[in-house]
Amino acid sequence: MIVKKLRLQKGWSQEQLSQLSGLSIRTIQRIEKGQQPGLESLKSLAAVFELSITDLQGDTDMTTHDMEEKSAYAVSSEEQLAFYRVRKIRGFYAHLMQYCVIIPVLFGINLFTNPSYIWAFWPMLGWGIGLVFHALRVFNIIKLFGPEWEKKQVEKQLGRKL
Repeated sequence: MIVKKLRLQKGWSQEQLSQLSGLSIRTIQRIEKGQQPGLESLKSLAAVFELSITDLQGDTDMTTHDMEEKSAYAVSSEEQLAFYRVRKIRGFYAHLMQYCVIIPVLFGINLFTNPSYIWAFWPMLGWGIGLVFHALRVFNIIKLFGPEWEKKQVEKQLGRKL
């Protein structure tokens, strides 16, 4: 995850980091998702970010000075939550783009093959309803069964009062 933070701080895309480091885009994606990189990958990334390999690995045996320096690169829980939320929003927009491309194609096929009956309305309606629910979940418009509800239920199960 530290690689993703460093990459975003530099304003680089995964493709740009791939070109600079000599690693494949897929390798960059795996490392950013938490898979442990090999020594050669670490060397390449350390060279690109101008850091030592131990800074990228997150060595636990650090002095106070090293800890202060490392804290600038550490990914906090808030940042992890922000990354998670951004991934959810990106997923929604990808879903929306698919809808905006495929539904007109379906209407085109419908009008070309059988213009007397507009059957493409039904996939548009069903998929549109799914898209609305996806938006409600991603943007927390309706907070039914959201984090607050979960917290209350956990406290209830543990027999604690809020």
